[in-house]
Amino acid sequence: MGLTSNKTLLLAVLCAVLLFVGTVWLWPRLARRNLRAVGGRVGLLLAIQLALFVSVGLAANQAFGFYASWADLFGRETDQGVVVDHTEGLRSGGPLRVVDTQRVKETGGLRPQVGGQIQKVAIVGRTTRIATPAYVYLPPEYFQPQYRTRTFPAAVVLTGYPGTAQALVDKLRYPRTAWKLAENGRMQPMILVMLRPTVAPPRDTECVDIPGGPQTESFFARDLPDAVLAHYRVGEKPGSWGIIGDSTGGYCALKLAMHHPEVYAAGAGLSAYYNAPSDPTTGDLFHGDRELRDRANLWWYLKHRPAPDTSLLVTSSKAGEANYKDTLKFIERVKNTGRTRISSIILESGGHNFNTWRREIPATLQWIGGRLGDH
Repeated sequence: MGLTSNKTLLLAVLCAVLLFVGTVWLWPRLARRNLRAVGGRVGLLLAIQLALFVSVGLAANQAFGFYASWADLFGRETDQGVVVDHTEGLRSGGPLRVVDTQRVKETGGLRPQVGGQIQKVAIVGRTTRIATPAYVYLPPEYFQPQYRTRTFPAAVVLTGYPGTAQALVDKLRYPRTAWKLAENGRMQPMILVMLRPTVAPPRDTECVDIPGGPQTESFFARDLPDAVLAHYRVGEKPGSWGIIGDSTGGYCALKLAMHHPEVYAAGAGLSAYYNAPSDPTTGDLFHGDRELRDRANLWWYLKHRPAPDTSLLVTSSKAGEANYKDTLKFIERVKNTGRTRISSIILESGGHNFNTWRREIPATLQWIGGRLGDH
């Protein structure tokens, strides 16, 4: 049974309940003061605690999409970025290969011309040699005959770390929200390219071109747009692309929009931070390269480099988000550039979680859709 399976969660809860009932039933027999009885009481209490911990952990993982599989949880993931995907991608004649399709739930139509379509794809970076899965949402208009020659704006959507791309579809509901907004005339139809920034799992690369390691920034700035453009009708003119992310993905979105405004005309960071961390999940990102380290610091970049011609959106909460004060400072720093445009969503309260981001996503999609060209 998979890590995210309902059967796995149900089994864990059932074990916790049975252990609790068994403990109540056996407790009188274990009330003696001998070593065996004491050991039995301790064992039962530890077993109940472990079962409860596993149940809560599985439920939290299902709610927030931290890990996609047991291998992902234990750092032994091997189904992404493998050579076989890379080779097959090249043999197929392009850097993007569709491996599955699914409908957008709760859109009122089974046909893609009505409800749009989600395609699961395998992407291979031609220059970075990075291979990663992703989901692509195509709006209904993409399949309608009257729009057969039209190109569409696109937004890359990134998870946090570790995150799962599936969570962007099922938990954060990006396709459903985009469909509803466009259906109600509140946003233009737009293609969404949804994936995790962890393209070299289990390492958290923070969207950095690591010396001697994964060239993650180049993948998102060059290879990913090229792969999508080669397969879908996305606008090629400046202003056709935006990028959105939460947490780690939010930092990546802001950085990519600032470093590559010629690619990303707008970047939205939900609950983002503003400098790449250094911890056991990242390892040594810069290998002593001071220039690379400085470029990854958005504070430094705003102060020492020309202001990028792009639009940024940042979000936070007055209560519940650790980045609130930094976000206010970042807004002021961007405003002082006189060129980079800055917008914000500030909630009264909201933690660093899916529920908060679901409250911010509709306005974020409207904001980014209003800043991308319709060709």
